[in-house]
Amino acid sequence: MTRAMGAAMRRIHVGNALSAFGLGFTVPYLYVYVAQVRGLGAMTAGLVLAVFAVAALIVLPFAGRAIVRRGPLPVLLAALVSAALGALSLGLAAQAATVLAAAALLGAGQAVMQPALATMIVDCSTAETRSRAFATQFFLQNLGLGVGGLIGGHLVDATRVSSFTLLFAIEAAMFLLLVVVMSTVRVPRVPRIAGAPGVSGSSARGSWRQLLENRAMVQLSVLGFVLFFACYGQFESGLSAYGVEAAGISTSALGTALAANTLMIVVAQFAVLKFVERRRRSRVIAAVGLVWAVAWLAAGYAGLGHGSQEMATAAFVSTYALFGLGEAMLSPTVAPLVADLAPEGMAGQYNSAFALVKQLALAVGPAVGGPLAASLHGPYVVTFLLFSLGVSVLAVRLGRRLTDVQDRPWLAGSRVVTRGGASVEAVSTEA
Repeated sequence: MTRAMGAAMRRIHVGNALSAFGLGFTVPYLYVYVAQVRGLGAMTAGLVLAVFAVAALIVLPFAGRAIVRRGPLPVLLAALVSAALGALSLGLAAQAATVLAAAALLGAGQAVMQPALATMIVDCSTAETRSRAFATQFFLQNLGLGVGGLIGGHLVDATRVSSFTLLFAIEAAMFLLLVVVMSTVRVPRVPRIAGAPGVSGSSARGSWRQLLENRAMVQLSVLGFVLFFACYGQFESGLSAYGVEAAGISTSALGTALAANTLMIVVAQFAVLKFVERRRRSRVIAAVGLVWAVAWLAAGYAGLGHGSQEMATAAFVSTYALFGLGEAMLSPTVAPLVADLAPEGMAGQYNSAFALVKQLALAVGPAVGGPLAASLHGPYVVTFLLFSLGVSVLAVRLGRRLTDVQDRPWLAGSRVVTRGGASVEAVSTEA
């Protein structure tokens, strides 16, 4: 990496940490704030959570094209201002209509931040450094969320509206501070992997048709949906409901399980990075499916076994920890792969499309997993065990469609990669 790329990357990582820290202040307490503190009831609180997802699904299809046409930085700054206004409005809103409007503004801003930041990481990294850059991003996001949630928990008081107003004001301030930090970023142009499909000037307009014609990206999107549906989509809905209903897990033990997930990511991220960065990306993703299958087996023991309550709790906490291990393996693998599949100038479109897939999975996951986990404990575990094994199968199939440098990015460090008896240029030397 050049000095300019390194300086830009440091600011981007600071931005990721600040945004996650601000979100950690409010996300765990949003339901309590709307339903109890503002007295708007459980239905309105549920609608607020739904509005976040709907707002993301509406804006993400347009975000990719905006990033391609305008660049990631202007889009990011607009998203940050939107999120800041939404957070501040949410802290002041007292009526259901204003709460929902503020949540839509905040949700739209948050949704656009991620593909914009991811595109900036792509622009400030090379094929050899990209995995480490995304691993660092994921580490800082989880650290920021954890620290923000911990501090926010000591500031809130369910009997005082002003304490929640303070939380949302701090979140808005974090977004505005991030505007100042990111305004100083100068994104350099970087070399491209020659294995990625090329584009013409006319095709760099953000065409969804062109993206859908990229079979490898379509397969990765299907794989991504299953990944997010089987893991992230169950964290705060199906899996927690299963733990309480089937395994008899207390709320404090559920909090411990969530902490174990974050702790595993923070502690293991860079050790895992050293393990995966010289291995095929498709094989790493396949291994994640197997790790998550073991996690679902542990969950099955917790809820369906006949051990003591202590053993059930330990197994349930282990489930969340194993999910964290899989997440740490995915962070330096999936996001860089999306970037390397994107033609030059199209990273914003591809990042936004993959973020859209993630949002769809996060919307469908709780809707399917929640009711299933609450009433059909055995089928719930079996269903998501099979989905986890499906991750491994889909990853192996994806590997057959990737080029050598897309599946094994360290080969980009070589001037020439031999493939199938022919010499293929691995790295473009154009700036």
